[in-house]
Amino acid sequence: MRGKELSAALRSGKRVYGTCAVSPSPAWPSMMAGTGMDYVFIDTEHISLARETLSWMCRTFDALNIAPIVRIPEPDPYRACMVLDGGAHGIIAPYVESIEQVMAMRGAVKLRPLKGKRLDAVLKGDEVPNEETGAYLAERNADRVMIVNIESTPALAALDRILAVPGLDAVLVGPHDLSISLGIPEQYSHPTFQEAITTIITKARKASVGVGIHYSEAIDQEIAWAKQGANFIVHSSDFAIVAQTLKADFARFRKEMGDTGTGAAGGPEAI
Repeated sequence: MRGKELSAALRSGKRVYGTCAVSPSPAWPSMMAGTGMDYVFIDTEHISLARETLSWMCRTFDALNIAPIVRIPEPDPYRACMVLDGGAHGIIAPYVESIEQVMAMRGAVKLRPLKGKRLDAVLKGDEVPNEETGAYLAERNADRVMIVNIESTPALAALDRILAVPGLDAVLVGPHDLSISLGIPEQYSHPTFQEAITTIITKARKASVGVGIHYSEAIDQEIAWAKQGANFIVHSSDFAIVAQTLKADFARFRKEMGDTGTGAAGGPEAI
């Protein structure tokens, strides 16, 4: 799937499937290509990946027809441009809480190579590119996907205005941060959390914007949200799946072999 196809699917309500992949192993992309996923979500907010390594990952997934979408460390248009230059088909901007942040992302993702005062004027609505320039920008950025994280109560308060920004393809809920901002840390079945998710899904779909929730703890919950209308399916991550599988396998080994102890404590960090 190309970025243009991903954008159209997200806006139309069609479900698209992918996972978070952070392993830079050259063997990883070809293995993932056999799973039937549409895109891959590469996280650089919580994971240390060098710029050159990230570019190799993006271009490899691109060659396999899996759209690489990269979450940048902060909602910075310069970082977004850098990632797109490295081969990403789109960006996810973390912890967005204002329309100004989304507009800045729009400039970097949907209006390149406009810059400086001309870009500011277009973003403010003070200037409209002429027909030739508008067609050029649309064609040049057709494969660019713009997604923002909704992870806090201020973001919920600004949701209607965020969803109205032209060019926004999808919103992605960060459930861990959102639950903390709501004052119910990691209580994902809490009515307040569920109400927030329902609000985000309902408003996003009404605005013809895709919506997803990056949640790795229970596929049944992911399916339930998808049935509510979430269509940006971000299922787990490569390192979480490996950790969960190994934990289950070693627990079975110890149980069946009668070994005591549970091994090292801990699990994959939530992202």
